[in-house]
Amino acid sequence: MSKKLVAYFSASGTTANVAKGLAQAANADLYEIRPAVPYTRADLNWMDKQSRSSVEMRDRSSRPALADTDADIAAYDTIFVGFPIWWYVAPTIINSFLEAYDFSGKKIVLFATSGGSGFGKAVAGLQPSAPGADIVEGSLLNGRPNESKLKAFADRW
Repeated sequence: MSKKLVAYFSASGTTANVAKGLAQAANADLYEIRPAVPYTRADLNWMDKQSRSSVEMRDRSSRPALADTDADIAAYDTIFVGFPIWWYVAPTIINSFLEAYDFSGKKIVLFATSGGSGFGKAVAGLQPSAPGADIVEGSLLNGRPNESKLKAFADRW
């Protein structure tokens, strides 16, 4: 039986709620990917081309600083990485997280929350940040998925 971790970034709390349920359903540890400078409501205003999130997402080389890098990635075989979909991809802080650790030989299963868009090119955008890892598109886990749905998702991996 492999040891699992659910690592997540949540800007508004939606992804955090799903991640906590997934960790419980998967009997996995939980780790929050936190930015060094938390996002404000104004930072997340996608209608403002000068908002922090808009600027970061236009610059694919953007790597927001992390609050910490103390996840014990070496201890896990499977890492579920969750995030809200921004502009049809993962927020660039997910690249920051992947680049902060060695994921060689690990399976990274993506899950996301979204107000309407799919994964888009999330896997392609993240793969270069985790060389040697097997990154797979898991599932959109929108709304309030129940424990049986989360367990079924976790058990696939």
